[in-house]
Amino acid sequence: MIVAKENALQLTPEEYFAWEEKQLEKHEYIDGHVYAMSGGSKNHSLISVRFINLFFNHLNDSPCETGNSDLRVNIAQTSDYTYPDVSVTCDERDKTTTQYITYPCLIVEVLSDSTEAYDRGGKFRMYRNNPCLRDYLLVSSHRIEIDLYHKNDAGDWLLLSYEEGDTVELKSINLSFPIEQVYRNLVLTPDAE
Repeated sequence: MIVAKENALQLTPEEYFAWEEKQLEKHEYIDGHVYAMSGGSKNHSLISVRFINLFFNHLNDSPCETGNSDLRVNIAQTSDYTYPDVSVTCDERDKTTTQYITYPCLIVEVLSDSTEAYDRGGKFRMYRNNPCLRDYLLVSSHRIEIDLYHKNDAGDWLLLSYEEGDTVELKSINLSFPIEQVYRNLVLTPDAE
C-alpha cells in the first residue's frame, strides 16, 4: 500500500537500500523517489496471511518460494522496487538475491480504498513488464471479490472476476481453491474498509 512521496527524497538504488535499513517503516522505490507504505486493516492482514499459508502449503515440495509484504519485488528491467502483499517466485535467478526478487510468477495485492486505483493502474502497468509474471491477483478486503489478471500463452492479459461460490484458478502455480477459503470467518463491511 503506497501512501505518499517522502518529501521529494531522491536516491540511487544503492542509497535507497542503505537508507531503508534505518527506517521504521517500509518504502517503495519508484523512479528514484521513495514512497512510505501505510498499514492495512485487520482484514487486509488476515487475507494476506491466508494466501501465504495457502501458497506455502501447496508449494511445499517445489522449488517455488512464497514471500510476504516484507519481500521487495524489483520491477523487471528497472531500478524500481515495490512491496506486494504476497509474491511467488519459481525462478532460479531469484535464489541468488538477498534483498528482493525480480521474477515472480504470481503477485497478490489486497485492495484498500486508498490504493485500489494505483494497484489496478500504475502498479499493474509496472508489473506487466515482467516476462515471468502470469497471475496478478487483486483481492477485496471488504467483500467476497477477487479479480485475476492472467497472462495467457499468447501474452495477452485476461481479466477473470470471482465472487461468492466461485473457484479461483491460478495457472501460474497450478492451484484451484474455493473463494470462501480466503474469506472464512471475516467480518466484511462492504461500505468501509
